[in-house]
Amino acid sequence: MYFIAYIDRVNISVAGPTIRKELELTPTELGLIFSAFAYPYAAMQIAGGWMSDRFGPRLVLAMLSLVWATATILTGVSWSVASLVVFRILVGIGEGGAFPTATRAFACWLPVRERGFAQGITHSFARLGGAVTPPIVLAIVARYGWREAFYVLGAVSLAWTAVWVASFRRGPTPWRKILSRMWLVTVVDFCYGWSLWVFLTWLPSYLSDARGFKLDRIALMTTLPLLGGVVGDTLGGVISDTIFRRTGRLPLARRTLLVVGLGGAFAFILPAIATGSALGAVYLLAAAFFFLELTNAVLWTLPLDIAGQYAGTAGGIMNTGFGVAGMISPVVFGVLIERTGHYELPFFISAGLLLVGALCSMGIDPTLKVEAV
Repeated sequence: MYFIAYIDRVNISVAGPTIRKELELTPTELGLIFSAFAYPYAAMQIAGGWMSDRFGPRLVLAMLSLVWATATILTGVSWSVASLVVFRILVGIGEGGAFPTATRAFACWLPVRERGFAQGITHSFARLGGAVTPPIVLAIVARYGWREAFYVLGAVSLAWTAVWVASFRRGPTPWRKILSRMWLVTVVDFCYGWSLWVFLTWLPSYLSDARGFKLDRIALMTTLPLLGGVVGDTLGGVISDTIFRRTGRLPLARRTLLVVGLGGAFAFILPAIATGSALGAVYLLAAAFFFLELTNAVLWTLPLDIAGQYAGTAGGIMNTGFGVAGMISPVVFGVLIERTGHYELPFFISAGLLLVGALCSMGIDPTLKVEAV
């Protein structure tokens, strides 16, 4: 699910340059289309988490995936900015509650000692989906057209929905306690999400506009940084679980990866923008994305650590921060590019938020539980 969901999330940015030319869009309009996904995505986080706690992950995730799969197919018939925005909103509605719902499913099946690894491997598949999206989408675009890319990817999502329904078997929510435990995690997820949305939406355009890569090389140059995220996602969960097993100190196991990951991304993103080498920028961005994704498995493990049976709701609260970042980040990025004529300032803002996230991570305490599991 994570792999397929991220392909449907990223496909619009990969097809963006082609869509922009055909529909004659401005950078701001393209930024609005990128952000359209995030508004309902943010709104559905808590709702999706609550629904999974209330009705169970099997039914809720089936409904959500059906919505986003259908909307992905409909994206292929878009004819204007408005139609693209509407269909991306529908994709956001469908995907909005998916990760909190999957987190609820993990709470049903996984013991504490395995949760970090499970979150790491599933989210690494999400980043793998993002990494393979450029070559997949551009191959379909080159042979058939951008509309056909959405038809194919939407059909794959529909097939996954059928498999999920066929295969998965399975009191009052303490809102005040959950919010008091999760608000700082949500802030960190916002800071993380800001930079992730930049990578997912603006990276192909940055490589084309600022680094001069041609269309035939953008697929590879976009894939390399995102593959760094695949490695980071996988290792982040493994390293965190290893620290916990060896020390028995859960705060150390979780905080270390958050601080190192966000701090490392900050350290590499600045030289990536400053270097005069286009290829060097790609390698530095890959390193930045690797460190950024070291944090992702840990972030999604925290709702399990802290909230137990309310992990769906807690995950929804946390990932609302990520969704809000997605509402703001692509548009701010596009507006700043349009006003300044370059990419430096938007990337500096992303770097600053990474530093804020690293500092806030030091205050997270996963031992302050809503309820023991």
